[in-house]
Amino acid sequence: MAQNVVTTPSAKVHVMPPMLRGFLWAGIAFVLLNSLTAAIAPHYGHPFFTEVSITIGWVGAVIGWLLGVGAYEGMVLPLFGVTPRVGEATDWRRYFAFATDHKVVGIQYMTSSACAFILAGGIAMAMRIELAASGMYFFTYANQYLSAVGAHGTIMMFSVATVALVGGLGNYIVPLMIGARTTVFSRLSGLGQWLIPAGVLTVAMSPLLGYWTTGWRGYEPLGSQGAAGIIFYYLGVAALTMSSIIVSLNLVATIVFNRAPGVTWARLPMFVWGITTVSILNLIWLPEIQMTFILQLLDRIVPLNLFNAAGQVLAELELFWLFGHPEVYIVVVPAFALWNEIIPVMAQKSLFARSWAVIGLIFVMMLSGLVWAHHMFTNMRNSEMFPFSFFTEMISIPTGFAFMAALGTMWKSRYRLTTPGLLILMSMFNFLHGGITGVYLADPPINLQVHDTMFVVAHFHYTIIGGMVFSWIAATYYWLPKITGRMYSEFWGKFLSIWIFLAFNTAFSTMFLVGLEGMNRWVPTYPPYLHPLNLVISIAAWTLGVGFVLHGVHIVWAWRKGPKASHNPWNGRTLEWMTSSPPPDNNFREIPEVIDGFYNYGEKAGPVVANLADVEPQPES
Repeated sequence: MAQNVVTTPSAKVHVMPPMLRGFLWAGIAFVLLNSLTAAIAPHYGHPFFTEVSITIGWVGAVIGWLLGVGAYEGMVLPLFGVTPRVGEATDWRRYFAFATDHKVVGIQYMTSSACAFILAGGIAMAMRIELAASGMYFFTYANQYLSAVGAHGTIMMFSVATVALVGGLGNYIVPLMIGARTTVFSRLSGLGQWLIPAGVLTVAMSPLLGYWTTGWRGYEPLGSQGAAGIIFYYLGVAALTMSSIIVSLNLVATIVFNRAPGVTWARLPMFVWGITTVSILNLIWLPEIQMTFILQLLDRIVPLNLFNAAGQVLAELELFWLFGHPEVYIVVVPAFALWNEIIPVMAQKSLFARSWAVIGLIFVMMLSGLVWAHHMFTNMRNSEMFPFSFFTEMISIPTGFAFMAALGTMWKSRYRLTTPGLLILMSMFNFLHGGITGVYLADPPINLQVHDTMFVVAHFHYTIIGGMVFSWIAATYYWLPKITGRMYSEFWGKFLSIWIFLAFNTAFSTMFLVGLEGMNRWVPTYPPYLHPLNLVISIAAWTLGVGFVLHGVHIVWAWRKGPKASHNPWNGRTLEWMTSSPPPDNNFREIPEVIDGFYNYGEKAGPVVANLADVEPQPES
């Protein structure tokens, strides 16, 4: 098991900031490998930058980046038995370098996801400026708009939706919730975090190689026929998905092997169950999409002719959606778990039908790989549609278990409408709309009519933004006292939550209407009769973007200047609330021994741990 590398405050740290050294080493490695590849190119007279040389140079740049930010001292030197001359910083600088403490890594993931969210959201605001009127006036060419669509979707899906709850809150909270001192593969997880900025920057720089027009799905043979920018799409996604694979492997291993005594599978907290199921999904499906993108890259730079008329034109489409719909549940399964993690605490009532809520998570995980082809009804025979339509509608049943447990817990309770409690209810409301419209899309007659329209975009965003992002913000407010030791402002938290709820529903409910009116997605121009609805959507979308930014400002203010919080302000019973806020280096003074369930309140409530005095922080004198 990997051990944390700690130093005293006087320990020697890097003279050059690790991130600066990472950029320097990445640049040197890119130039060297690109030059070497160009020098040995089989055809004389090729330019200095070719698609092959850029690909190989990028691999070297990522390795140089990882070594520069601290993997050289943190992983390479110990591998050869060499004690590094420098150690991990213990002050604010530890958040800007390679780290092994799961709490530091979790905050790094949260920060990376938040920055990626701002970048992707800014791109979305540019798209809505373009769509506010019916003619081209913000982007010069249609291909520029399509590249913006692709960069927005790629960054949002692979560095925010897939990462924020698992890599960020999962890394920080899960070891605390199971009573562990550290994670199993702490060094590997610390390395995986730094693949996020590498992947995001790669995708963001892709237009420098040429505007690509495939959207976030990289469809072939369109991708291989377009500009070279698609290469950075393939490579950026490879880095981002590798980060998710690493963090999923680390968390699954930690949950299996590092649980405290008494934390049985029957007592495992709901959020931990959510992270377990989503991590298994990541370990199954992310390697599949990675291999698909590697084949697409080779299809372009070799070429292999796998996905064109000489091969199988629909093969890439099938391979992508084989991953693409499990990806939706990779995003929302942790949100389901958060509903049933936070609601019992806010209601101070025992979790209703806990076993069924867990079964729902497991069956959503199992069924998610059987629904993918409903994205391809326009390319299928009628006889092939039925089984995928059936399983798509079937998956709504275990999804309903999460709603059943949440609503049953709130029934006749004195539910506290705190900021996280309010945001959870908003998440449930939004996802209900996404789920109902998903049932419509599972029916072939309706699907064939609204396929590739803004109706599908609205459904997708109700699921991802409405379900996952609202739950992400709720969980951030819920665990903010634990992470920072400080409390936020309830007034501003609720005010801004209502702000984004109204703006979100105005924007995307109107998008359903514009889709039913016949507007296709991924097009920067449209008939003039659609202008009034699109103007409403753009104004609401900009209002939503401002609301998200203000939430970020409020959270940063609370992190730095908020009033001091007690170690357990919500009266929660899970283990993270039984240590100080923020937690110490080793999380607990003594490993807790759990003797009762975490979601028992009222007459059922007994002591959660046997050695409470050894675990719980002592009151200040």
